[in-house]
Amino acid sequence: MNEIRIGLLGFGTVGAGVVEALQKNGDLVSRRVGAALVLRRIADLDLQRDRGVRVPAELLTTDAGSVIRDPQVDVVVELIGGCGVARDFMLEALKLGKPVVTANKALLAEHGEELYRAAEQNNTEIYCEASVGGGIPIIKALREGLVANHIDAMYGILNGTCNYVLTRMEAEGLPFDAVLREAQAEGYAEAEPGLDIDGTDTAHKAVILASLAYGFNVPMKRIPVEGIRGIGAADIAYTAELGYRVKLLAIIKRVGSEVEVRVHPALVPHDHMLASVGGVFNAVEVVGDVVGTTLYYGLGAGRAATSSAVISDLADVAHNLTHGIRRSASAVRPGTEGRMRSIGGIKARYYLNVSLLDRPGMLARVAQILGAHGISIASVLQKESRTEKQVPVIIITHSALEKNFQAALEEIDSLDVVGARTVRLRIEDCA
Repeated sequence: MNEIRIGLLGFGTVGAGVVEALQKNGDLVSRRVGAALVLRRIADLDLQRDRGVRVPAELLTTDAGSVIRDPQVDVVVELIGGCGVARDFMLEALKLGKPVVTANKALLAEHGEELYRAAEQNNTEIYCEASVGGGIPIIKALREGLVANHIDAMYGILNGTCNYVLTRMEAEGLPFDAVLREAQAEGYAEAEPGLDIDGTDTAHKAVILASLAYGFNVPMKRIPVEGIRGIGAADIAYTAELGYRVKLLAIIKRVGSEVEVRVHPALVPHDHMLASVGGVFNAVEVVGDVVGTTLYYGLGAGRAATSSAVISDLADVAHNLTHGIRRSASAVRPGTEGRMRSIGGIKARYYLNVSLLDRPGMLARVAQILGAHGISIASVLQKESRTEKQVPVIIITHSALEKNFQAALEEIDSLDVVGARTVRLRIEDCA
């Protein structure tokens, strides 16, 4: 049986999970792919910390470059993270013609064009199943299972921290800050949670999915991103009363000749499949023009789920190298440009929470502004307040252009009868 010799860069949580999974199920994987996956070298700056797995000392080194350049290493697994040395190491491996397996979503989102070009020029490939959705095989679904389809739309819950926080807020009526502190105590949120709760992590994953779906490198800087920071318990309760659940969504659509990619909190109808995805779980709904709607669900992060995805990629590498395939047909074509739709050009329905002075005629003034911008009201819910001069008025609108909403909200919030900045959430009916 052929051997595929692995050079592992990064022996942290996921790296140790990969080693553990290979020790546990390596024989099973080898039988299934017809080649033995063998750990040749492991590089990490800290060689003393206990990872819960044992490896021979001679496999370990602090010199990542020596692992990449080792002629006995057939494939490099990059699990360092970040966009610094990880980028340099990946480029070095690709320039040597070695396939790279990575879970590094930030690196692919920020430098994908450069990396995919290096892979193409050196007749090798980047494998990135673990970069989106943890153990959910969404990359393979896009590259293989749905190859017969134009992808009309994707809707993704791609960050377990945000989903956990929003789920707890709704279930227990707790404020955002309290739930976030509990999530940090439970290990579901980082001590510095900004990457997650401000939407950047989800945006990185959205860029990767959109690039694979539409064949060109989607620029990270073109993605409008809003996080969940500041979403109030009251709005979670109001939206639930109206039949919706708040989710942080990655929304990816093909609209004519343009591609629309955005990340923000959105209201999803209670009866939609994505609304039932709770806690730290992830899910991606994909709509193809031939297959229709499909859903992919599972744990989106963690040692076990992510290492499963890494080994899935290693199995593909083993199959390709065993059969003399240096490079598969790539879904992302470097140098190809696509047309991106700006946020102002999207159309959506909206949930608005307007804090109005409790006097007759106030709602009419808001309705007049909305109407002047071509926005019609679908329903209104006024919540009684016995202690405040202002009352929350909940408005659901019909679909209209984003730029019209932005202009209308500026006018509404400048009214002397509005007591606080209007809360605005988009509604996504999905497919």
